Amino acid sequence: MIKDKLQKVKNCLKEKSMKSFEQWMSEYGESHQNPTNQIIHKLCVPVIMFSTLGYLWLIPRPELFSFSPFMNWASIFSIGALIFYATLNIKYMLVMAVECAFMLWLIHYFEINLAMNQLYFYTILFLISWVVQIIGHKIEGKKPSFMQDLSFLLIGPLWVLKALGVK
Repeated sequence: MIKDKLQKVKNCLKEKSMKSFEQWMSEYGESHQNPTNQIIHKLCVPVIMFSTLGYLWLIPRPELFSFSPFMNWASIFSIGALIFYATLNIKYMLVMAVECAFMLWLIHYFEINLAMNQLYFYTILFLISWVVQIIGHKIEGKKPSFMQDLSFLLIGPLWVLKALGVK
């Protein structure tokens, strides 16, 4: 029984790793055809990404990471995402590396200069963006892609770049 479950997980991971960049974009694009929903996603996906990195930045880090403010869970997550992106498309991975670096720098800047509670700030951004995206999917008439596969949460930022014309 356990062996069968492990085999299913292995097959699922193998299937995911075999999808090409274009297959991911096509599948994600199926539930993002409506122009209003597309605009909403172009605005909200980067904000969700930013607020998620902000949350990860706030997680206490081990003393081992203390040599740099950028050595934290947000940076580690970003590196993992960039490795995944590199397996799909090197050009998009490079653009995402610049985007991640800018977001991490901005989060660090806010950590030093933001007068309000950072947890509240990222929560407000996160919630507003998700509510607006849910409205976009109501307009679209289709469920968000991540309801079918959580990997689409990582694909969304790449789809936005493609939708914005990055080649």
